[in-house]
Amino acid sequence: MSSVASRRSVLPGFGLSLGFTLAYLGLIVLIPLSAAFIKTSGMTWAEFVAAVASPRLIASYKLSFGISLLAAIVNAFFGGIVAWVLVRYTFPGRRVVDALVDLPFALPTAVAGIALCALYARNGWVGEWLDPIWAGGIKWLSTHVPWIDWAGWLGSKLAYDRPGIFLALTFIGLPFVVRTLQPVLAELEPELEEAAATLGANRWQTMTRVIFPELLPALITGFALAFARGIGEYGSVVFIAGNQPLHSEITPLLIITKLEQYDYRGATAIAVVMLVTSFLLLLLINLLQKWSRRYYRL
Repeated sequence: MSSVASRRSVLPGFGLSLGFTLAYLGLIVLIPLSAAFIKTSGMTWAEFVAAVASPRLIASYKLSFGISLLAAIVNAFFGGIVAWVLVRYTFPGRRVVDALVDLPFALPTAVAGIALCALYARNGWVGEWLDPIWAGGIKWLSTHVPWIDWAGWLGSKLAYDRPGIFLALTFIGLPFVVRTLQPVLAELEPELEEAAATLGANRWQTMTRVIFPELLPALITGFALAFARGIGEYGSVVFIAGNQPLHSEITPLLIITKLEQYDYRGATAIAVVMLVTSFLLLLLINLLQKWSRRYYRL
């Protein structure tokens, strides 16, 4: 009787809605992804390696994944601060600031790229005074931190170079972290902090041992979303990157270049490499998230 009751407790139309969900995901997600693998399967191994392992492509892989990772780390830190301020404090203009967080979602990516160029170019509102500081900072680091190779960054600019890619990916990735953390922070009772203080914990201990473990799974989720968005971002980056071969070319740009040359197999081969690498990295991040939940529950 209990099994029959449990079956009847399912919402009406479960089979139909599940079938519709699977069919919709298949049409929108699975079939397009499968098409990329099927198109690539017509290539020999030598052709595949030649299509995805040229020096130009390897440089773009390092750039796309490396700067996406760096931007996601920065967003995880500053996005956490923004979410904390928006949830825990009341101040004039709070709703305006909260609405501005969603601006990268609403703004077309091409418009975002053009706006960033206008701001951070050497003749832009911000770039005209920030660009010399950037150049001086890189020169100072190359002199005082010699164990890191700064050769590729010497003479670089904020806009139309690799720093511009970082700015664009930070801009479009911030909302993922903030919007992921806000509901968790809203549900986190302030009484937990008061109880920790009553037991003798200082602010650092309260943050690291009480608050941070509760936020870590959501923080990892926001980091993963920002990282995944950064890997595939094209519209906002292509305007501010400079697109110099072997220096500031992102991988999505090379996919578009292959398509414009009617090299569909080459484009799908690069896409397959990006897909597999992204899936592996996201799997690793999900495993880390699962581990963090188990570890802090113990």
